[in-house]
Amino acid sequence: MKATFGAGCFWGVEAAFQAVKGVVSTSVGYMGGHFENPSYLDVLSRITGHAEVCQVIYDPALVSYEDLLNTFWRIHDPTSLNRQGADRGEQYRSVIFYHTPEQADIARRSKEQLERSGKYNQSIVTLIQPASNYWLATEDHQQYFEKKQCR
Repeated sequence: MKATFGAGCFWGVEAAFQAVKGVVSTSVGYMGGHFENPSYLDVLSRITGHAEVCQVIYDPALVSYEDLLNTFWRIHDPTSLNRQGADRGEQYRSVIFYHTPEQADIARRSKEQLERSGKYNQSIVTLIQPASNYWLATEDHQQYFEKKQCR
């Protein structure tokens, strides 16, 4: 199964999902914009409308979509509009791109549950949108943290 999340800089998002048991593979790229085959610099320039995302391939026998959502909520601030830490811009927005109607329903329920939990004093701004074209980032961005640790 496939899941796609935007939660700030895609390097850290990917590293978090790589650590989840049941995640088969991850990649980073861009989704949600209007620009075909964007480069990293195109996205950084804020002309594409894309979010930096991590695409996760997972084994639903080992990890549920709900568990992936729990990781997503844990690794970033879903109340911060177009910003995570020092990273600012629409490419860093909090977004769940769903691939099936079931994922959409689960994501909406998860967001509503978190909103009702009172964990945050501000509203959750996370968008829940249908997946669109996924543009894979270049190889130097894939498994970035893992590569840096190996040097």
